[in-house]
Amino acid sequence: MLSLRSIELYTQPACQPCEIVKQFLQHHHVSYKEFDVSKDASARKRMTTELESYSTPTIRVDQEIIRGFDLQALEKLLNIG
Repeated sequence: MLSLRSIELYTQPACQPCEIVKQFLQHHHVSYKEFDVSKDASARKRMTTELESYSTPTIRVDQEIIRGFDLQALEKLLNIG
């Protein structure tokens, strides 16, 4: 998988939109780092305080933040499609 950008994906179990985003990124061969906020307290704190998000999926692409499920915004940010 290739990515010139830093991509962080904040997820939790039983989050269907999170699974769709992971499949989307894998389909487009985009590498990312996943953080399960249900198991990783520091990631949960980073998502809520630093990224100002309270839902999953939350995606950081470099300094841009996508809060919630928005594949169109992700496609635009990654220049896919």
